[in-house]
Amino acid sequence: MTPRIAFKTKGTIRLLDLADVLAVQAEGNYVSLRHRPNVYLVHESLSSIAEKLKPYGFIRIHRSVLVNIVAVEEVQPLPTGEYRLRVKGGKEYLVTRTYKHNLRDLAQLWVGSERPCGYQ
Repeated sequence: MTPRIAFKTKGTIRLLDLADVLAVQAEGNYVSLRHRPNVYLVHESLSSIAEKLKPYGFIRIHRSVLVNIVAVEEVQPLPTGEYRLRVKGGKEYLVTRTYKHNLRDLAQLWVGSERPCGYQ
């Protein structure tokens, strides 16, 4: 059974498969769940939802963004030491230097010499 997330929206409780949530982004006192093809606002802090979603493969890549590692399609190193990350559907996010160490969790196996952040 696929893990699901439940939250209140417009007077109902919505249930989503976590595999379909691409990213979570801070929006003031809310977070937006980027779900194909919709976006849902949930009244919760990013740090709180980050702890809840960590066991399900979500990593922090920016102070205001979490991504679902199964949704990541490409990582591009930038000259600044940061990375650009593309998820399914083409949306791109910036991985800041503070959180680039989390990129090692994107794959269980790295082959060749192109590993982000110099991880072995």
